[in-house]
Amino acid sequence: MRKKLRVGVLFGGVSGEHEVSLRSAASILEAIDRRTYFPIEIGISKTGKWYVGEGVLDYLSGKTDRLPEGCSACTFLPGQPGRFLWLIKGGFPTDQALRVNIVFPVLHGTFGEDGTIQGLLEVAGIPYVGAGVAASAVGMDKAFMKDVFKTHGLPILPYLVVRKPFAPDLEQRVGDTLGYPCFVKPANLGSSVGITRVETPEQLREALEHAATFDHKVLIEKAAVNCREIECAVLGNDDPKASICGEIIPKRSFYDYEAKYITDDTELVIPADLPESIVRQIQDLAVKAFKAIDCSGMARVDFFLCGDEIYVNEINTIPGFTSISMYPKLWEASGVSYPELIHLLIKLGLERHRKNRRLKRTF
Repeated sequence: MRKKLRVGVLFGGVSGEHEVSLRSAASILEAIDRRTYFPIEIGISKTGKWYVGEGVLDYLSGKTDRLPEGCSACTFLPGQPGRFLWLIKGGFPTDQALRVNIVFPVLHGTFGEDGTIQGLLEVAGIPYVGAGVAASAVGMDKAFMKDVFKTHGLPILPYLVVRKPFAPDLEQRVGDTLGYPCFVKPANLGSSVGITRVETPEQLREALEHAATFDHKVLIEKAAVNCREIECAVLGNDDPKASICGEIIPKRSFYDYEAKYITDDTELVIPADLPESIVRQIQDLAVKAFKAIDCSGMARVDFFLCGDEIYVNEINTIPGFTSISMYPKLWEASGVSYPELIHLLIKLGLERHRKNRRLKRTF
C-alpha cells in the first residue's frame, strides 16, 4: 500500500488576515483526500506562537480554550530537509516531533504571502505549495507589483506611491494626476484590509493615516468608475493555464473584507457574462501577469473591465480558499473539483522543489 504524503497545512499568522487564513485552512482540511494525504495542522497564533497537531485549528479559532491533548506549542527552527525542528516548551530540541513531505501555506497577508515564510521553508529545504520567495514578495507589494506590470506592458490604472510624512500638497497632486474618486491602500496587505475609497480631497488624509497603520508605504490609485470587476484563476508552473472568468458584483461601494469573508450579500457570477473575445483577452493577461512576477503554483488575477478596456488590478499568490472564495469556485466551474485542485497544487509544489534541487549551487 502506497504511503500517504504528509502535508503540513500552515495557517493563522500575525497579519490582519489571520481569521481569513483559519477559514481557508478549515476548507482545505475538510476537502483534502485523506486516502492519499495525511494532513498535519500547523497553526501560528496572532502573537507568533507555533502550534502543531490535530485540533490546533479549533484552538486558534476559539472553539476550545485549551490546546488539545497531543498538540505542542513550539518555536520553529530550520532543520534537515523535510523536517521541522522545534523547542518543546520547557524542553530540548528534537527532530522527531514532526516530518512533512510538503507544506501547504494558507497564511494570507504579511509574513505569509510576502515571501517570508517561503524563505524559511527554502532554508529548511522543505517543499511547499505556491509561489517562491521573489514572486510572493512582488505579488504582495502592490507598488512593486504595479511597477513590474508596467514594465511588462500590462494595462494598469494610474497610481502614486507615498510614505509618511505625507506632503502638504498631496490632495492637489492626487487631484491633478489621478482625480477623485481614488483608492488608498496599504502597499503590503490583502483581502481589502486598510483600503478606503476616497470621494473628495477632504477625505484623503484620514484614508492615508488609516492605510499607514498597516504599512509604511501607501498606494493611491485612480478608481475604476462604472467598471465591472472580473477575476481569473491561474494554475501551473512553467506552462500555466487560466480558468474561466468570474464577476464580482458587490452590494457595497467596493468588494471589501466583510463582503469577501463574512456576509453573503455579494453576487459572484461564474462564468461571467462576457463576449468570448474579452474572455480570451483576460485569460491571456492573467497568464502574462502570472509570468511577469515569475509566479508558480497558483494565483488569482483581478481585473477591471471598463467598456472594452481591460485593466489588471492585482495578482494574489495565496488566494482565499474559503467556501465562498473565487479561486476554487472558478476552477470548479472550469472542471477541476476542490479535492482535485488541492491534489494538483501539491503536485506542482513537489515538481517545483525537484526542479530547484537540480540547480547547481556551488562551483
